Amino acid sequence: MKAQQSQHLFNKAVGIAIAAASLLVSVPTFAGSHPASSTKPATSVSQATATGTIVDVASANPSFKTLVAALKAADLVDTLSGSGPFTVFAPTDAAFAALPKGTLQKLLKPENKATLQKILTYHVVPGAVDSKTIKSGQVKTVEGTAVNVKVNNGSVMVDKAKVTKADIKATNGVIHVINKVLLPADVKL
Repeated sequence: MKAQQSQHLFNKAVGIAIAAASLLVSVPTFAGSHPASSTKPATSVSQATATGTIVDVASANPSFKTLVAALKAADLVDTLSGSGPFTVFAPTDAAFAALPKGTLQKLLKPENKATLQKILTYHVVPGAVDSKTIKSGQVKTVEGTAVNVKVNNGSVMVDKAKVTKADIKATNGVIHVINKVLLPADVKL
């Protein structure tokens, strides 16, 4: 019972931290005045209509089955279904499959929930930033540390991951598809 209460308080604290970060982190440090043609990834998708929250959109996409399972295991579904707005750099199933053998199964275990939450919140940035306003620089994530964004000739890199599809709209933010799982510097797999 005490463990459940502690977990419930932890989940509430994560939700409050995400909401606070959304209000306190200024999107202008992430947004720039680059022309849209020079900042869109070459393989960006056309802007989609918002058909639900980030979790709804990810759940409807067959490339995000692993991401959705990880969000459920980390108890982050309610958070990313909240009002946001959020920008999510979403790794595909192939990106998760590229992790060292056994890593994903290990992370999905209940005893590793805190590590999984840390990794997943490292993929989330407060605010809705589309490919027209993204610019190079260090961008603070909901996890608390920064990712390095590089925009170069229409290609966008987030740490060592490439944005392969951009601007998948949701009612509470935007998803940019990436080809690798991002890891905070202090997480070792």
